[in-house]
Amino acid sequence: MFSDVFRERVHTVSGGEVAGILVAVFWAILVSFLAVALARLAQTLRATTKLVADVTEQAVPLLADASTAVRSAQTQIDRVDAIASDVQEVTSNASALSTTVASTFGGPLVKVAAFGYGVRRALGGRKEDMPAKDPRRTVIVGRTIPAARRTKRKKD
Repeated sequence: MFSDVFRERVHTVSGGEVAGILVAVFWAILVSFLAVALARLAQTLRATTKLVADVTEQAVPLLADASTAVRSAQTQIDRVDAIASDVQEVTSNASALSTTVASTFGGPLVKVAAFGYGVRRALGGRKEDMPAKDPRRTVIVGRTIPAARRTKRKKD
């Protein structure tokens, strides 16, 4: 009796059943790999979310500081611009004053200096006991021509 029951229970496995078992095992392995990949992806997404939250937490104060620095720089640039326009105005005033002084005192001072030079030349003429000065020499392209030759050239 036991053998009859055993015979009825044991049956031959067909090729379709083997193929079905292989497909089921393949799908089980594939689902396992996908589960592991999804678990790692979830872990990566959690880490990325934490990183973005930390960066946002630190970036907001930095942006506020940068905004303050830009406002301060703009204030300083406005001050420098005002100073530059004042300096330009002072420069133009100094130029006008310089022109006025030169036109007012320049001509008369030149005349006084010329008059003084003429008076010195007239009063400081040659004295007979003083030797005459060396004749002046003329330089022409690196050469010196004695005064005697110069006078000959003028006569010609």
